[in-house]
Amino acid sequence: MIDAITRVAPGFKPKVAVILGSGLGSFVEDVKQVAALPYADLPGFPLTTVGSHAGRLVLGHVGPTPIAVLQGRAHYYERGRADEMGGAIRAIADLGCETLVQTNAAGSLRLDMPPGSVMAISDHINFAGVNPLFGVGPGDSRFVDMVDAYDPALLKKLLAAARQANVTCHDGVYIFFSGPSFETPAEIRAARVLGADAVGMSTAPETILARHAGLKVVALSLMTNYAAGLVPGVLGHEQTLAVAGAASGNVRRLLRTFLEHYG
Repeated sequence: MIDAITRVAPGFKPKVAVILGSGLGSFVEDVKQVAALPYADLPGFPLTTVGSHAGRLVLGHVGPTPIAVLQGRAHYYERGRADEMGGAIRAIADLGCETLVQTNAAGSLRLDMPPGSVMAISDHINFAGVNPLFGVGPGDSRFVDMVDAYDPALLKKLLAAARQANVTCHDGVYIFFSGPSFETPAEIRAARVLGADAVGMSTAPETILARHAGLKVVALSLMTNYAAGLVPGVLGHEQTLAVAGAASGNVRRLLRTFLEHYG
């Protein structure tokens, strides 16, 4: 699976992989690139259908840290497959990555975390009920331990990087809904009762896949809107992209600081 990658970047060994979510693809401008490949040229990588997800693998460095950037993801709602990112995540693990950094655009369930805010994910709730390990087997590898799925030590480093970068970064629980329709106000009330702080349509499946592959995970959500029913207004993907584009500078600065000091 990784032959196509090693042919264009022989000897390159990334330590960290980064998934860029909706509106955050511009982070590749901060990468000193070694090579870039479209997902279409990589066996097992997904076909992305959301306009803001470019569908490219970018290899390079941020500071001294060698990284593999997944510029865009495929979502469960695109084809009804929770394991859409399985091939890509297995490939980055096979390349030698030890950590997966995830980013996403999310809806805030907290009035003290308005659009434009950044939240480090401390845990997730898989409200959609689907799992990318359905059908994996035989054997016991499918029974993945999800305690500390978001690595506590890396979470501390991420929050420290936010302080160093002068970016206010909350922390909290992300809840995964399948999408593509936005949630109802009743669903958001239920999510708040369950203890969620942010809601989105990604990340949880990739975290499960990463843990199955032996990767550590740390993740960031950029709040692009208040979740349904918290404030008046209509939700739409255009709003997600507009707010993500306007606030992406903070995420880029935080990621750059975290990766420069990854160690």
